[in-house]
Amino acid sequence: MAPTSMVMDSLSPKEKNKLRKPLVEKMRRDRINSSIEQLKLLLEKEFHKQQPNVKLEKADILEMAVSYLQQQKNQPQSIPVDRLQQDYNQGYSWCVKEALQFLGHYAKSGETQKQLLNHLKVPQNIPAFPYPCDQKKANLASGPVKIWRPW
Repeated sequence: MAPTSMVMDSLSPKEKNKLRKPLVEKMRRDRINSSIEQLKLLLEKEFHKQQPNVKLEKADILEMAVSYLQQQKNQPQSIPVDRLQQDYNQGYSWCVKEALQFLGHYAKSGETQKQLLNHLKVPQNIPAFPYPCDQKKANLASGPVKIWRPW
């Protein structure tokens, strides 16, 4: 049975820590188990390729995840520039279309739309487009991932 708040108030900080420690440890184990389960679900296809119909232990899941990530790291993940250009142009065109529709609802004359079209002529090249290696740097620059801690 959990101690009541009156009993907790009468305990010393050391005694409170003794009572709290098992709860904190259980929460930590639950977080680890949850993360391992999520990792298993994310990499389930890869696991079945290597060892179908095998019940995986936590250590197996972690080892296979490390192996998979090492394989992914060694494979170049380049996207053809023409594909990037095509995707960029499609997105740019969609944005221009949306902006014109918005102005169509709120602008009183078509002059504003003409000015916008002249300003937003079809783009020539991809501007400083972040490639995967640059994205990693950008993600690191945005700050570290905050890890939940119970204390």
